[in-house]
Amino acid sequence: MNKQNHLRLIDANLNRIREGIRVVEDIFRYVYNDKQTAIKLKELRHLSRLNNYIELLETRDVKNDVLRGSIKSEQNRSDLNSILIANFKRAQESSRVLEEFCKLISIEDSENFKYIRYELYNLEIVLTKITSNSK
Repeated sequence: MNKQNHLRLIDANLNRIREGIRVVEDIFRYVYNDKQTAIKLKELRHLSRLNNYIELLETRDVKNDVLRGSIKSEQNRSDLNSILIANFKRAQESSRVLEEFCKLISIEDSENFKYIRYELYNLEIVLTKITSNSK
């Protein structure tokens, strides 16, 4: 894989992780008015960054993304809990990809995404119990 494709993969997963965390953050900020949880999620979202933003942005190629379209399961959400779970999974999966690919660049960055992943696993346990009561 050439460097540009590697950076494109990282850029896509940085977007995914922040988007997924942001959806969960907004649920607890606006639906549950839970400041403490929203702050924790905001901190994780802000940790989900790398210093080479411009270089990553230059590799972005949305127009030619071969899986740009949505699949049926992405279009179906039955309740708040299903939105929460889908976005936790989105963020966790992206954090794993970032953990692995950052090993090629920086062990420190890789460990950061590992930390985020495990924090998301722990939050998922607690927060899905709250939203499952809101069905």
